[in-house]
Amino acid sequence: MAEYASAQGRSFHGFDVFEMIPPPTSEKDGEKAHQRYEAIRDGKSKGIGEDTYYGYLDNLYDRVVTSFKDHNLAVDGTKIVLHKGLFEETLPRAQIGQIALAHIDCDWYDPVRYCLDNVAGHMSTGALFLIDDYHDFGGARIAVDEFLQERDDFMMEPGPNPYLIKL
Repeated sequence: MAEYASAQGRSFHGFDVFEMIPPPTSEKDGEKAHQRYEAIRDGKSKGIGEDTYYGYLDNLYDRVVTSFKDHNLAVDGTKIVLHKGLFEETLPRAQIGQIALAHIDCDWYDPVRYCLDNVAGHMSTGALFLIDDYHDFGGARIAVDEFLQERDDFMMEPGPNPYLIKL
């Protein structure tokens, strides 16, 4: 995606804490989210396959930068930009312009809702919000459902990997 965006004269922005996931903060998240967070916090989470859960890795930001380099892509602060920190701290400062694709993978109600509300105004007509945790965590689903109830400029394409389309 980053390479394609660059070839189209666009930039790729990645937002993450690049460390341990923050705990769920809303009562809308439900027990499953809290149990998942406790497993992560207590060092009991597993990564994909035999890998270590990424939140346990030291210098995760540096590892992501290295992964881009391994694919001949440079995190240069212009074409590829990584924003380290909480969404509510990094999104307001980011110079992101129009967005064609936003992948929301932040698990809990508050960050999902924050991202939807604060990125929607940057979305181009036909742009997509990919919603990673809609079927996994109740808080993420509630955030998306509330957002759609309040907006008539987005529609959801349901399925195993639902996404929202900017009308």
